[in-house]
Amino acid sequence: MKSSKLIMGCLATLGLTAGMATAQANVDRDAIAERLKPAGQLCLQGEDCGTAASADAAPAANGNGADSIDGGAIYNRVCMACHETGAAGAPVRSDADGWAARIDQGWDTLLDHSINGFNAMPARGGNPNLSDEEVAAATAYLLEPVMDVPELGGAAEEAPAEEAPAEEAAVEEEAASDEATEEAAAEDDATGDAPSHAGIDGEAIYNQACMACHMTGAAGAPIKGDADAWAARLEQGMETLYDHSINGIGAMPPKGGNMSLSDDDVKAAVDFMVEAVQ
Repeated sequence: MKSSKLIMGCLATLGLTAGMATAQANVDRDAIAERLKPAGQLCLQGEDCGTAASADAAPAANGNGADSIDGGAIYNRVCMACHETGAAGAPVRSDADGWAARIDQGWDTLLDHSINGFNAMPARGGNPNLSDEEVAAATAYLLEPVMDVPELGGAAEEAPAEEAPAEEAAVEEEAASDEATEEAAAEDDATGDAPSHAGIDGEAIYNQACMACHMTGAAGAPIKGDADAWAARLEQGMETLYDHSINGIGAMPPKGGNMSLSDDDVKAAVDFMVEAVQ
């Protein structure tokens, strides 16, 4: 009898222990599953993900007006590279002096330039996927520190820009430059001396100061080796090309933006650049 009771007691203990172990295992599995559960759900634009977040985000992405768009984010992604550094002559954000003459043209003209491009600045900052409203929002963010930006809510109105005076000034400046280079060429012919930049490693200077633009076409720079792009420039003569490279022209800064280069350094780089199309 005692043996039977002892056996029954052992079986009961084993059953209780097994039940507790099973319960603990279930708890552990639930905890592990909770820890491994995805933190979120990937939802592509245009898909019905069944979440409130995607529905709430849609108006911001497809807002009806520029006032619902984050202009600062677009500026940081598309415009900042030039308008924080002054690259290619871009006016720096918050530089009131740099913006003064531009602000006089008015908001509509500045926005038209942002949308359609102007001089070295490409249309829509080089991102054709931006809508007019997105460009307006980014332009507003750019100009807020230096002018009263109008309330946004629609696309830009087409505004005529009076470019004639600027174009005339550019023509006069180029004519004076051509005259100076012709005089320099005449002096070289008279002396018969070898070029002073002979022996300078033009390729190394090109790689250092010129390649960024002349290998990509940035700011409208003619690409090295593109004979069609260089044809009209070569007709002006090497002395004119030297002068433009040393003193700057259009969007190209003097000496490629590296003022530590000597004139002869720049000439050697120009020689290397154009030898591929001569």
